[in-house]
Amino acid sequence: MKASIDISMYPLQDHYCPAILAFIADLESHANIHIERNALSTQIFGDYRTLMNALTEDVEKVLKQNPKTIFVIKLLGTDRSKADIDNCGDV
Repeated sequence: MKASIDISMYPLQDHYCPAILAFIADLESHANIHIERNALSTQIFGDYRTLMNALTEDVEKVLKQNPKTIFVIKLLGTDRSKADIDNCGDV
């Protein structure tokens, strides 16, 4: 099954950018995951189990380093990476 996951990360610390960029770099190290970044969140697309395994590993790493990090994660059971947002439709 394909999936799309939207991730927002909020480290509760003064210098938060390095932690966010390190988390994204960890996500990018996984094979078979399509990643899109923007100023508000990061989206990952691919096989559900592949995404969830990567997310479990990388979120756990962050929480071990800084337990006061908030993640907001939205999950959809289809790959929306190529959705036609201008026409509110699927590819």
